[in-house]
Amino acid sequence: MISELQQLEESALAELETAKTEDQFLLIRTKYIGRKGLLTGLLRNISQVSDDEKPLFGSDNALTLDSVDGLEIIMALQRKYGIRIGDQNLARSIIRSINSIADFITQEKAKLNG
Repeated sequence: MISELQQLEESALAELETAKTEDQFLLIRTKYIGRKGLLTGLLRNISQVSDDEKPLFGSDNALTLDSVDGLEIIMALQRKYGIRIGDQNLARSIIRSINSIADFITQEKAKLNG
C-alpha cells in the first residue's frame, strides 16, 4: 500500500508538471482525487493494509513508538549487521514499517553473501 501511494504521488506530480492550463489541472485533480479517482480508490482500501505495512511511528500506530525507540531500532540493526546508518533520512525510511526493516535486512544479507 505504501509503495502504491508513493508511485501514485510520483505520477501525479509528473502530470502536474506538464499541465499548462487550468482545464488540464482540473482533469488531473479529478483523475486522482475525484469521486472515482485513483487516490480515492486506494484510500477506500486502507483498512486492508497489513500490520507489517503500517507505519511504526506517528499518531496512528498502535505501538506508540517514539524517536528514542527509533534510535534503539537503528542501533540494534547497526550492531547486528556491523554497518553504519549515518543518514537520518535513510534511517527513517528503514524503520518506517516492519516490511521496510525486513527489506533492509534482506538487502544487507545479500551484500554480506554476495
